[in-house]
Amino acid sequence: MGAGAHDHRDLAEPLGRGLAHLGVHLLTGGGPGVMAAVSRAFAEVGDRAGLVIGVLPLMEGTPETGPAAAYPNRWVEIPIRTHLGRLGADPLSRNHVNVLTSDVVVALPGSVGTASEVELATAYRRPIVLLGDLDRARGLPGAVATASSVAAALAFVRRELGIR
Repeated sequence: MGAGAHDHRDLAEPLGRGLAHLGVHLLTGGGPGVMAAVSRAFAEVGDRAGLVIGVLPLMEGTPETGPAAAYPNRWVEIPIRTHLGRLGADPLSRNHVNVLTSDVVVALPGSVGTASEVELATAYRRPIVLLGDLDRARGLPGAVATASSVAAALAFVRRELGIR
């Protein structure tokens, strides 16, 4: 999970490659920014076992309008098209699907949408680790782990999934 407006390539790309080498699937919101950067890095790993999955928002209020132009990014292999909105913890936000479908949540820097995914991961008791910009961890429950490096975030994912 992470920003749609910024790609944070320094974190997203090594994270995407590292996850691909773990043999897991990658689930994002399917759009630009961090979502595209991590998806591209994951997809470019030639011997990966997992797929890139994107849970897409509805652009406007009707099924006929389809997702926004930036959705899905070109690396999404399995697009999950929804009637749900883009941001927040509102019951009609796709962030619920993103969090509930994830076995482990890695939250990169972001804004309101990412913050709501962190909040939802805590509420739904999904293992979560914040990577980068650790000041945003202040005031969050102790169940939210932090990682100061991509290697530490990948170690958290391996631990939570029981991967050696």
